[in-house]
Order: sequence, then structure tokens, then C-alpha cells
Amino acid sequence: MQLRLFFDIPVLWNHNFPPGPWAWPFVGNMFSFDPAMMHLEFEKCAKKYGNIFAIRLPVANDSQMWVVLNGYKMVKEALVQNGDNFANRPSITLYEDTYTGASKAGAKGVVMSNGYPWTQQRRFALSTLRNFGLGKKSLEPSIQLEAQCLNEAFLSEHAGKPFDPQMLINNAVSNVICCLVFGDRFEYSDDQFQTLLKTLDEIIYLQGGFWGALYNMMPWALRRIPGPHRRIFSGWCEVFSFINFRIQAHMKDNDLSSPRDFIDCFLNEIKKWEHDSKAGFNLENLSACTADLFVAGTETTSTTLYWALLFMINYPEIQAKVQAEIDAVVGSSRQPSVEDRDSMPYTDAVLHEIQRKGNIIPLNVTRVATKDTKIGGYIIPKNTLVLGTLYSVLFDESQWETPHTFNPGHFLDQQGRFRNRDAFLPFSLGKRVCPGEQLAKMELFLFFTSMLQRFTFSSPQGVEPSLDFKKGFTHSPKPYQLCATPR
Repeated sequence: MQLRLFFDIPVLWNHNFPPGPWAWPFVGNMFSFDPAMMHLEFEKCAKKYGNIFAIRLPVANDSQMWVVLNGYKMVKEALVQNGDNFANRPSITLYEDTYTGASKAGAKGVVMSNGYPWTQQRRFALSTLRNFGLGKKSLEPSIQLEAQCLNEAFLSEHAGKPFDPQMLINNAVSNVICCLVFGDRFEYSDDQFQTLLKTLDEIIYLQGGFWGALYNMMPWALRRIPGPHRRIFSGWCEVFSFINFRIQAHMKDNDLSSPRDFIDCFLNEIKKWEHDSKAGFNLENLSACTADLFVAGTETTSTTLYWALLFMINYPEIQAKVQAEIDAVVGSSRQPSVEDRDSMPYTDAVLHEIQRKGNIIPLNVTRVATKDTKIGGYIIPKNTLVLGTLYSVLFDESQWETPHTFNPGHFLDQQGRFRNRDAFLPFSLGKRVCPGEQLAKMELFLFFTSMLQRFTFSSPQGVEPSLDFKKGFTHSPKPYQLCATPR
């Protein structure tokens, strides 16, 4: 039983509900935490209240209870052992308002939809992308070509001169998912596409910060007033305009017998599913699903590679050992291949440590309890929002020897062979594990080894490299510059 006082602070007569910090009236714990440091704030709470605790954070115009899960064992207990009970996403006002029409008819796309529509859209997306090479060797030449283009851009535009590699990396990584979804890649000199990628970076940052949280707390007010949050919506309008333009172009020249990409395949499915509108095969959902694939396929892998180069200029001795392994296994006369990975345990370990320490999605994506569930000795009531924080897993002191140190040895045994770790979960786990995991792993290995085969990366002369980060929806490095010296 839960009794609410007039100032919206819960008094929990049921002692099986997790403990947590005192909450302010109406706004809950929103102003108790720094949004840019939320994963670190939760770490402090875990030390005080334990690996399962409750906070009150605003969603829409209500202050709703969240349960935060910390550490590998607690997160696994919830998301794997009780995975069916935490497979759903909550209703997030900002997400619904940015994805046109979603608030009127349930969440669209793959990321935030639930139940039958989610099952059908996830199944279709995975099967379609696999048909175009996702997780298969047939996709490797496309990634190798893009890696070669990226290296040539480094060489022709910036060789020996300080530059920020972020946008070139974003373009290269995005081109891989663009080929699968749109059937085309975009030149690095394409100003329109470069502007779109900058817009995407900006809205990802804003949406995961203070203004995104404030909008979810008071949408009825912020829908009517100006402010930085308006840029989130204008930015998403640009993204959806880009996507819808390409959908319309596909509709004009789509050949039912020879689909070229994800959009063509989805258009072909619309006719097949006319009898089942709940499955979500319509033009509006095509736009939402395409946005999910485009954004997810661009943002996380490119941010990981941005971290990768930053770690290499911070740890030149590690960079040198990776290059020595590349030279020994691959040489300089051919491009690295996925088949080389098994012969390159140190490079593989470094890539895993980059993902662990880079910590791209520290808070994970929110789940919601579909029924009352007992976790860690506490009862999580139905409809409670749940965060199984990935930061707490990737930095779990019971799982990692030196969790706060960049240490490739985490993934090497005493003989120098690569070893998997149970707590390595950058792609989350359970029913909502990232569907693009295999693509991301292939891209990370091929881009990273290709860059280090061709270049040695270092900080500009007189500049001390820093591992400072900025936190929006993703955890990414602050902008930095480096020098790429041809080998």
C-alpha cells in the first residue's frame, strides 16, 4: 500500500518497496541530480541505499516513481531472469511528440513501441537487414570501402594538421546504415548531409539533458513557450524531412520484384498487411522505423570510434601495441578483414575496453514493469519505470579488476588470449538487446584497424589530451583535435 501526502512525497507502508532519497513536491528528485552526471549521481545513491533504489522523476505532468538497478547481478536478475516482465518501454512525452502522431496512436518505430507492433517491426527489421548483409561477411566489402574513403579524407584534407575527426567519422559510419536503409551513401563533401549529421548530434545532446527532462515534466507549458527545447523539434523536423523525401522517391520507382533496401522492403509489406493494421505497416510507421535505424546506426558506433581515437592519443603505448599486431597479422598491403580478429587478441581486447570505458549509453533505455515483480528482495509494482544502468555493470567493482582504469587486460587471459566477460554489456541485455550489435562489432573492428593501419594519431603539439565528456542521450567525448600522421 502506498499513501501520498498532499505534497506528493510517498510514504511507503509496504516495506518491500526499494528505499531511496527524499523527493521534492511536484518535481520529485529532478533538481537533486545533475542531468549531465546522472550515472555518477546514481552510483552515489547505490552506495547509500543499495543496488536497488527508488527515485521520483517527472514524466509528463506527473512525478512518477522509478526504480534504479545497479550492478551486473541485479540488472541481470531483472532484465534476463525476469525479462518478460520488463520488456516494455514507457510512454515518454518528448519522444512521442517528436515522432509525428505517436502520442495519438501509441509509440511508433522499433525503439519505443511495445507488444504486437514491436514484435512485428523488430522481426521485420532484423530479417530485412540480414537479407542485405547484416551480420554476414557479404557486408564486409561495403564497410572496408567506407573505411578506405575515411582514411583518404584524413590524408587529403588533414594530413599532419590538427583537426576534429568527429564529423568525418559520423559520415563514414552513417554511410553504412544509409546503404542498408536508403540504398545510397553520401559524400563527405555533401554539405546538406553534413548539416543533417550536425543537427542529429545537437538534438541527441539536447534531448538527453536538462531541457529534455523539463519538457517531460511540463509539456503542457513548454509546448507553448520558446526556449532551447524548441531546437529539438525543429531538428527532428529536418531529420524526418530528409527521411520522408527519400521514402517518396522510393515510392516512385520501387520495383516489387527487386527491392533495393529497407524502405523498398517495407513498402512491399504495406500491401501484404492491409488486413492487420495493428502490425504497423503503414507510411507513418515506415518513417518512424527508418528514423530509428538511421539514428541508432549512426550515433552509437560513431561515438564509440570518436572515443577510440581519443583513447589512442591518451595512451600512445597501447596504440603502438595495436599497430604492431596489425602489422604482424595484416601487414600494409591489404585491408583488415573480420577474419583477422581471431588472430588479433590484443586489438580485440582494446576495442572491448574502448566500449566498456567509453560507456556510450550509461543509463540504458528505460523499461516499464508489466506486472508486479520481485527483484532483489523488493517488489517493483506494475507500471513502475525501471532503469538497469549499464554504467553500473560496465564499472562494477565485483566484476572488473580495475573498473575505472583503461585496461585492455580486462579481456586477456594470462597467456594473452582474448577472453569474454559476462559483465561486458554495452548493447544491453534481455528482450530489448540492441538489434544492431553484430553490425556495430563489424564496423568497429574494420574502421578501427583500418585507421591504425594507415595512421598514428597524436595530440596537437603543446595540447594535453583530455578524457572529458559531455552527456546528452549518449555519453560522448567533448570536442577535441588530433593529428593523423601517415605511417
